[in-house]
Amino acid sequence: PRRSPIAISTTAATSEYAFYPGCSSQKGASASNYLTSVESMCKTLDVKLTEIPDWNCCGASIGYAEAGELPRHVMNARNFALSEKNLPGQEIVATCAACWLGARETRERLTHSDTLMADTREALKEAGLTINEMPNIRHMVEVLIEDLGFDEMKKHVVRPLEGVKIAGYVGCQTNRPFGVDGESFENPQYLDKMVEMVGAESIPEYEQKVTCCGGALAFSEPEKAQAQIKDIVESAYDHGAEMIVTPCPLCQANVEIYQGQINKTYGTKFNIPVMYYSQLMVVAYGGSAKEAALNGQVIKARRLEEIAAKPVKR
Repeated sequence: PRRSPIAISTTAATSEYAFYPGCSSQKGASASNYLTSVESMCKTLDVKLTEIPDWNCCGASIGYAEAGELPRHVMNARNFALSEKNLPGQEIVATCAACWLGARETRERLTHSDTLMADTREALKEAGLTINEMPNIRHMVEVLIEDLGFDEMKKHVVRPLEGVKIAGYVGCQTNRPFGVDGESFENPQYLDKMVEMVGAESIPEYEQKVTCCGGALAFSEPEKAQAQIKDIVESAYDHGAEMIVTPCPLCQANVEIYQGQINKTYGTKFNIPVMYYSQLMVVAYGGSAKEAALNGQVIKARRLEEIAAKPVKR
């Protein structure tokens, strides 16, 4: 059957968005410190994120495990339908790179395939849902860069992270195939700019910024993933970094938690904190260590904790 026409959202950028936290970033999950720091950051920037009611998993990893493409696209489409029903006209924003990538893919596939759209609508009908307008899917860093801009974000810095050298690790999923508009696939610089914006020192020559962290291979083929993580961390140390910053929960987890195992395997002494951009921003905005969720790190960011304890510069 031929689908009825579906509108593509052209909503102008606003400060209100339909928020999709995803499984790892929700409260109590492995990246809940990401969510806490994003909430604190958005409060300062006057950005309103309203969680999509009854959202479901995007199917990031298991959605590709021999079930065919329809189930994972229906999973994302259900979130689209719930957003349209409860938060009409708002763009969907994700903090998780995998959620953003999966949702972006679903949007592209449904927009360009009548057959897949018809099958998806049929599945959604069973849940009493439908899609009439295809939403824009944004990563949180896109909102910060494109809707607010670096100048606006910098206005709120009252406690610059002076003297801290930070390696910007972008990873795979926020880089390809979609990426951040205007950025190079080989050498995206938005994390470097964000590091400089909060008053820290960036490492633009950090050559591992788009190297894969191994993703789910950390479970199935850990030796391969750990070899890649070793390169990512080692390069940061070679360039004098005190911390690594990333926009991706899986990158953050893999690069942080496997340093101990890598030390045992390779005889290294890695112990470098791996942070989210939002945590840097919260501290630079005058927030406390609690508001930046620094207690959620496996490898403690002592330097950030020290800065967070200092009075702000007005």
